[in-house]
Amino acid sequence: MATQTLDTPDELLHFQLRTALTMEDDSLAALGVLEKAAKSAKLKKMFKHHADETKDQIENLHKVFKLLDFKQTTAPSPSTKGISKQAESLIKRSDDSLLDQVVLSSALGNEHYEIAAYKSLIIPVSKMGLADAAALLTDNLEQETHTSEELRAELERMAA
Repeated sequence: MATQTLDTPDELLHFQLRTALTMEDDSLAALGVLEKAAKSAKLKKMFKHHADETKDQIENLHKVFKLLDFKQTTAPSPSTKGISKQAESLIKRSDDSLLDQVVLSSALGNEHYEIAAYKSLIIPVSKMGLADAAALLTDNLEQETHTSEELRAELERMAA
């Protein structure tokens, strides 16, 4: 498989948007694994809720592809694959009494990656004056930030 050479800001933006779509698809799959591994009903509910939000975020990304008139495809996201692999490994290696902390920590790491990805998409889209696309990406960023704060607070409560 040939590696795509990125020569223009538009090509980079398109690639990053494609990667973000893969990132959200990977996150949706990972949330199912985390929900299943969680022991706490509260955490299971949190992961289910975030899975619903992730579906909305995927829809927002589809809209951004259309607004930018980019072909809607995915691109590899080795980072999210790695985060998911690490989570699965920790789940398998951890005592049941630690599983809620493991799934929270794993989810928090993924959220931080997603936050960075959205920030790096919003900047060029905003500079291009594409307010509608920037608003959709900002909606996704705000959901990811809120989820990150919820996960951190729950992890802090649990670790107390």
